Amino acid sequence: MTYPDPRSSSAPAPPPGCPAHAQNAGGPWQRIYGPDAEPLAPVLEQLRRQYGDVAPVLVPGDIPAYLVLGYNATRDVMQSNSRVVCDSRRGRVYQDGRIPADHPLAPMTAYQPVVAFEDGVPHARLRSAVVDSLDFNRHSLRRYIGRYANRLIDCVASRGTADLVSEYAAQLPALVMAWMYGMPEEESPALVAAVRDLTSGNERAAEGNAFVTRTMEELVRRRRAGEGADNTIGGRDFVSRLLDHEAGLSDQEVVEHLRMIFVAGYTPTVALIANTLLVLLTQRQFSRDLTSGQMTLPEALERVLWDHPPIGLLPTRWAAGDMTIAGQQIKAGDMIILGIEAANADPAAREPGRPVVHNSGHLAFSTGPHECPGRDIGQAIAETGIDILLSTLRDLELAVPEAELQWQSAWVSRRLLSLPVTFTPPRVRGVRAPQPEAAVAGVGRSVGTA
Repeated sequence: MTYPDPRSSSAPAPPPGCPAHAQNAGGPWQRIYGPDAEPLAPVLEQLRRQYGDVAPVLVPGDIPAYLVLGYNATRDVMQSNSRVVCDSRRGRVYQDGRIPADHPLAPMTAYQPVVAFEDGVPHARLRSAVVDSLDFNRHSLRRYIGRYANRLIDCVASRGTADLVSEYAAQLPALVMAWMYGMPEEESPALVAAVRDLTSGNERAAEGNAFVTRTMEELVRRRRAGEGADNTIGGRDFVSRLLDHEAGLSDQEVVEHLRMIFVAGYTPTVALIANTLLVLLTQRQFSRDLTSGQMTLPEALERVLWDHPPIGLLPTRWAAGDMTIAGQQIKAGDMIILGIEAANADPAAREPGRPVVHNSGHLAFSTGPHECPGRDIGQAIAETGIDILLSTLRDLELAVPEAELQWQSAWVSRRLLSLPVTFTPPRVRGVRAPQPEAAVAGVGRSVGTA
């Protein structure tokens, strides 16, 4: 997908060293975006040393916020359903008009009629629709994940080289999710490009968000017109399930949830697959523990989620009233950011420098009333995809020095752009089992996504 030149309606941020950098609401507020915050991890550790569990920060557009860094404090905020809320209309920056529709923060923080921005009874109604509609048969789901994984591996197996990000990690979740949505497969690349823009935190975010929304509106229009997708498990895709749920979602609510689930499902799953493969290729003890059976693949994923959560920052909470969090005074309407990566690294939650084993208490998928409803699907895609890859390409090696790998900072997360590897092409052992009909059909046939 090609987008027009980036646009930005916000005023330019003051350069590093400018007095405005350290003046906001009467105190020193540290930018956690842009050149001042690359790489971000050392900045967050410095903030922890300076402020403790909660630090005053500036986010894109120099919007002030409070960043929660401590594990216990982050967990408490996640589990709160009264002191801290998700409805951004209660945020002072929105009430003051400081985040217009085309602001880089808007796609992630502007109120939408979806479960992630609701609290209390409205939240319970929407969450029931999402959880019920995502309840696909796990055995059948893993079978389809496996078929798509085999299909992608077949495309590179004879070469002896591959980019495990662009040719595998970035494609597998898109194929599975497109199938679950009953979406034409040829539409998924443009949608994925828009999702990446949406989560970038830069001027392209609003345009990417608009494209994703238009795509979901078209899916709802097709279902309302009787254009169903008969290729999904049980013959009913995620779109149809949401439309027909007893909670009675409006078309707008369905569109917004389709958008939210695709973004929240695709991006973290790509990162989880890519990060896990990178650790396997670069950390010898981790690889030995897995291949020797001392660590199962699900346990390996949990270790990666502790150390490299797909989403490092979650800017989705607002103070419902004046309060104190970990000694930090916070006013009603202040933005509260959950520092998931920093919380997972908190010395209060783990021994510094040592891996976390047999412990799934990381905060990568949140916890409490807003825990990710699709975490099981994302982990199933990652676990099945990695298992099949390692079973088929047994002697994977990194093709370049680790220091030469390219990353992209997207404010809330850090993406591995490529993972070039070499391997010995596997021996052909006959014809692969048939792929899902829609996956190998010509242009115009439908497949779906998770």
